Amino acid sequence: MNIAVQRQQSHVSMKGVTAVLLAGGQGTRLHELTKAEAKPAVFFGGNRRIIDFTLANAVQAGIENLIVATQYRPETLHAHIPAQWGRHFPSDGLILREGMATTARGYLGTADAVWANAAQLDALGTEQVIVLSGDHVYQMDYAAMIDAHRASGADVTLAATTVPMAEARGFGVIEADATGRVTGFVEKPLHPPTLADAPGRSLVNMGIYVFDWRWLRAVLATDAADPLSSHDFGKDILPVAVHSTQMQVWRSGAAGAEPYWRDVGTLDAYRTAQLDFQSGQPPFALPGLGAPSAHDALQFGFSLGIAGLSLRAPRHRPDAAHRWTLLENSVILPGARLGTGVRLSNVIVAPGTNVPAGLVVGEDPEEDARWFRRTEGGTTLITTQMIVRRAMSRPSRLPLSGLAPKFAPLRA
Repeated sequence: MNIAVQRQQSHVSMKGVTAVLLAGGQGTRLHELTKAEAKPAVFFGGNRRIIDFTLANAVQAGIENLIVATQYRPETLHAHIPAQWGRHFPSDGLILREGMATTARGYLGTADAVWANAAQLDALGTEQVIVLSGDHVYQMDYAAMIDAHRASGADVTLAATTVPMAEARGFGVIEADATGRVTGFVEKPLHPPTLADAPGRSLVNMGIYVFDWRWLRAVLATDAADPLSSHDFGKDILPVAVHSTQMQVWRSGAAGAEPYWRDVGTLDAYRTAQLDFQSGQPPFALPGLGAPSAHDALQFGFSLGIAGLSLRAPRHRPDAAHRWTLLENSVILPGARLGTGVRLSNVIVAPGTNVPAGLVVGEDPEEDARWFRRTEGGTTLITTQMIVRRAMSRPSRLPLSGLAPKFAPLRA
């Protein structure tokens, strides 16, 4: 992958700014995709990783000091980040800090991940710290957010967007006055408050914060000493900040238009977000590429598909030249291979998986759930282990009694 991101020529000085990128999460709702990888390391858009969106934003903003806090299965990130992004930072500006190597107990939460690196932040002369998440798909001008934070005089600025009220139950929900000052914050409420000027929509936390480091350092020290705290920004730091200091909300994008921002933490969201980038009008260019490369188009282009359109790719095998592979709204991840005559609809094929010839998935929900992981939203995940499990039960391999082994459906 050729990452070709240019540093933004911005009037906003990054002097005194340090970014902390939280990249230690497992992402359990992605199930088998994160069995051997941290969520930020999962493939997205060809050979890119989810974390590349945040790294591209940081480079564009001109951020020179970046601490990446890793924890769960960090191996891929520790190889990928320096190799693909190291040249965009000064020799000592990109710092990878694994939780178990930083503290004997590892990071206890998102806030603790910053507190455990307080000495490093002090040594860098940090005045403002921007805390970023490595598992969202979006494009944002961090420089503009930092500039707005400095101008507001607030101790805390958090980025926000709106989502339908029903979806807001999975986020931190914000209430703010006409000036943008945060007046209320609740994490994952059952009954989210909605906006007066947008009935049915709620203002939610995007997991992107700018803090004055002096203020945050003192709050984190207090939090670290509290045995009852979960040491999490959303659960412990922000609710306290609402009542003890000035906290400002910041919204990117043009007035009246919400920026493209996706939490790809479920199989349904992960699949549909990738399809967005294969549509005729993608939300924005994928990191480092103005358009998909020939390699990406060849290996992933047809398989990623276009929402609402069935794409057929002929397989060039003489004994099966009449057979076609039909892919609809599906994502084929790097290293996966498809046999001839395959029909896949609303499917994710995991990396390295060999899909046997003639397999049909996406047309019989009950049959799909018997062998593969199928979500309530209709996405089916196929892995090598699931293919093997299915093959072991085929009639040619039945026990002499003629009874196939029983398997419980895999449901997300």
